[in-house]
Amino acid sequence: MNTSEFISLLGEHQDKSLLFEYAPGMLVGANYHITEVKHVSIDAVDCGAGTDSWKETIIQLWESPSELGKRDYLSTYKALGILKKVGQMKEYSMDAPVKIEYGNTMFHTAHLHISNFEIKEGQLILKLTVQPTDCKAKETCGVPETSAVEASSCAPGSGCC
Repeated sequence: MNTSEFISLLGEHQDKSLLFEYAPGMLVGANYHITEVKHVSIDAVDCGAGTDSWKETIIQLWESPSELGKRDYLSTYKALGILKKVGQMKEYSMDAPVKIEYGNTMFHTAHLHISNFEIKEGQLILKLTVQPTDCKAKETCGVPETSAVEASSCAPGSGCC
């Protein structure tokens, strides 16, 4: 989901509570806050010496220990207000993918992708997923596109990433 689609989705559901499901059946606590919105520019070189660049919007969520047991989630209206204020201060790249940065004591901090959403009982529930790492230079490295590379074939000097 890109930044434009994310902001539009929030705008369409301003009357709902905003929930994040970071793993199946596991929700970010109602005590979460949006603590940072990052406008990230990435300039990368892959293992095949290919270069690439892109932008991302990363929204950091943090659970406040002083609000444990809180029952009411942040409203989509309020989250949209935060994002609009950030956009007035630092312009968004609207086609940049949105990632949610989140972690807790039971789940490692990660940049999660929004894979889907669900509307349920006055709630907008964003379904988050972890995207596994991948080799962008499969052709250069001789890595087959459709099958997993056996660990033994990734020996030093084998051409594997």
